[in-house]
Formats: sequence, structure tokens, C-alpha cells
Amino acid sequence: MSSEMLQQKALRQAFGNFGTGVALIGVHDANQKAVGLTINSFASVSLEPALLSWCLAKDSQLFAPITDADRFSVNILAADQTELSNRMAMPGEHLFQADEWTASASGGIFVNGALAQFDCRLHQTIEAGDHVVFLGAIEEAWACDQARDPLVYFRGGYRQLLGDGA
Repeated sequence: MSSEMLQQKALRQAFGNFGTGVALIGVHDANQKAVGLTINSFASVSLEPALLSWCLAKDSQLFAPITDADRFSVNILAADQTELSNRMAMPGEHLFQADEWTASASGGIFVNGALAQFDCRLHQTIEAGDHVVFLGAIEEAWACDQARDPLVYFRGGYRQLLGDGA
């Protein structure tokens, strides 16, 4: 194994020690079909103006549909949405089924049962190595008021939080 590969493996392992929430990005492709992609790179950026960020690998199967879109939605997944997360993370069509989402006020893709949803207009993209960083101007946000656990990813797998979910 080359030293570069060892370095990448060590880096991946180090990054994997940061537990993250899991989110789905939703966009309409060129045929106006609702497509989604699982991410764990979501972050809040600013309250004024309301901005968020997430990252997309340049070799992503959905790179073209996402970078061609001027809008996207971010859906923070709940612990019981593992199957949907897995489906949108694997190679394939990445199509949402009609009963999996509801349109936001501007037609964005809000995943049913998500813990939080953000409908965004593309604010800026930043080239960053083998990824592109997306900054979204949040135009609509919604948060679940039920006590439900988030879907959490840590060291290469989903994890459960300890506690009562409150």
C-alpha cells in the first residue's frame, strides 16, 4: 500500500471519529424528478443572513443534477430513517418515491418524517479540493416538535444516542 493510500486511510479514520448527524439533499433533476443524496457534511453558517453549508464530492453520481440546480433542500433525518439514508447513499437512481416527500412553499423537497427541513436558494459554491462546498440561503425552515432521536453516523456506522430522546 502506498504512503498516500495509508495517509488517506488514516485521515478517513480520524474524520470518522467525529460523530455527525445525517441529512438528505433534495433537488429536482433536469426532468423535474425529485432526487436525493445522503450527506453528513451539513453545518449551520449564519443566522443573519440565514445560511447553511454542506459538501459534495466532485465524483458524486448526482454532481450534475445538484450543481445545475439553483435551489436545494436539506432534510435532517431521524433515527428511524436509516433505510432511506442507505438507499440515497448507494449507487442507483436516487429517486424519491411520491409518498416520501412533500413540496415546500417554493416546490422544494421536504422529506416526510425528517427532524428538520430547510429550503434554500443557492447562495455560493466554493471549490475545495475534491469537493464543492454549497452555501444555501435559507428561505424556509421547519423543525419537528416531537421528541425523536436523530440519525447519527460515527466510525463508519449508524449509532444510537443514549437517553430518552428528549
